[in-house]
Amino acid sequence: MSAAAKQHWSEIVKEKKIRQAATIPKEWILTNLPPKDALNVIDFPKKSGLLSEKENEITNTEVGTLLQNLASGAWSAVEVTTAFSKRAIIAHQLVNCLTEIFIERALARAAQLDEHLKTTGKVVGPLHGLPISLKDQVNVEGLESTMGYVSWIGQYATKNSVLADVLEASGAVLYWPETFNHVFGRTLNPYNRALTSGGSSGGEGALVALRGSPIGVGSDIGGSIRIPSAFNGLYGLRPSYHRVPYAGCVNSLEGQEAVPSVLGPISNSLSGIKSFMQSVAAQSPWLKDPMAIRKPWNEAEYRLSDHGEGKTPLCFAMLWHDEVVLPHPPVMRALERTKEALIRAGHQVIDWKPLNHVEIYKNVSTIWTAAAAEDYRIVTAPTGEPIIGSMALTPGELVQSATIIPSDPPGFRPSAEGMSAYELWQVHKKRRELRQAYMDHWNATVSQTGTGRPVDAIISPCAPYTAPPHGLNRNANYTGIWNALDYTALVIPTGLSVDPAIDVKKPAHSFFSETDKSIYELYDPETFKDAPITVQLIGRTLEEEAVIAMGEVVDAALKASASSASANL
Repeated sequence: MSAAAKQHWSEIVKEKKIRQAATIPKEWILTNLPPKDALNVIDFPKKSGLLSEKENEITNTEVGTLLQNLASGAWSAVEVTTAFSKRAIIAHQLVNCLTEIFIERALARAAQLDEHLKTTGKVVGPLHGLPISLKDQVNVEGLESTMGYVSWIGQYATKNSVLADVLEASGAVLYWPETFNHVFGRTLNPYNRALTSGGSSGGEGALVALRGSPIGVGSDIGGSIRIPSAFNGLYGLRPSYHRVPYAGCVNSLEGQEAVPSVLGPISNSLSGIKSFMQSVAAQSPWLKDPMAIRKPWNEAEYRLSDHGEGKTPLCFAMLWHDEVVLPHPPVMRALERTKEALIRAGHQVIDWKPLNHVEIYKNVSTIWTAAAAEDYRIVTAPTGEPIIGSMALTPGELVQSATIIPSDPPGFRPSAEGMSAYELWQVHKKRRELRQAYMDHWNATVSQTGTGRPVDAIISPCAPYTAPPHGLNRNANYTGIWNALDYTALVIPTGLSVDPAIDVKKPAHSFFSETDKSIYELYDPETFKDAPITVQLIGRTLEEEAVIAMGEVVDAALKASASSASANL
């Protein structure tokens, strides 16, 4: 047994937190933080006094313009990295969103990039000088990736993950942030600190929302990029399996490859999402990760070559609900606003009929949980740390227990018993049949669109609610469905937020299920006040380019609608 293993797990955590605190520059520690009962802190960084006027300008600039200014030398990489590092530290003091903090290392890298541009007149790559934060899974040589496991404290990466190498080769400056775990505690939502930032890439969501990072990298097996993006009012892309390299990262449930986790970007702008995907593809990750798909960025697909070349109106299908849970009033308002905006922009919107969603939820849950309990037990055994309640209990136990540690669980739980390999194969076979049926269902919409094509994309809720109170994020079906089908999915902010005067509670409807009833009862307009409202755009497998392009269409329509509404006030 190692020396660390002889310590109580809480002592290991205490030492880790001391080491983490020591990495924060003392001159950046604020004494004028808002009181804890101040819930909405989204605007505090710019008035904190720590950022100069120029640093505020830099951190409020969208990725496309940031890259232009870095490439031209208008802003140095050191200036940009310093500005975002300061703002990240402010964000951390507000909502507890960082894990590993390595500012000196990031600034040294930025200085090298500045020198390269000065001496050669050329950028290192398309992301030259851009700070990118990474979820605590993406290994960077010499740093710890704990994923919140106490047992992984002290395990330092001996080399970069493939994605870290790919981003550095593109000129990015890597620096790091995570939602709730024994090591780092809980991350809060900057729009309302009584609400969750989402999981499990919630640190990225909160950090990017507070503009402490222009692009964050999250992971998504059931919604862990999209839920934090949705709850923090951001753009977030869930690519299809293996489009972004995963090799060299740490993960739970390793070896489960039927519905794998994927890496993808979270950003304040669609230009950030597009720049990330273009840059990763340009580095030929399939030559570095044997699982990565050999697919360079396809400009024709971005120009909507499979969707009328962008010369004809698009047809979107609106998934109002999944026939399992009816979304809360703010979510329904956002869907209505999106439909109206698209029709006003000249596009068509039809209704999407969900197909076999309950079967798909059960199928993918069985796959995820086939050996999850054993996986968690093995990983936590060396230190004896308790398994977080939401990882260990069934939904019924979770609701009834008052002693578990609250967390941000996805909509699935590890089963108490595993299953034989043969039984799991039958589950995989059923999933293939379900995917085939869903493809056929999509293709059949050609008879409804009038474009000569099936629907171009689906628009759906990201969750049945906006960001809920801590510990109550218990349904990931609206995101997990697309993981099961391996459809590319993009979160788009609507510009709306929960307004108790508008988003009043509706009378009780005829409930689909007990889950539907419990989620209906969860809603109180004042509780959800100021939470951002987003929608989700879904394309087919490996349609990242087209989904980004159609996302730009939806985004533009929403912004034009908001502008028109403001003009009429």
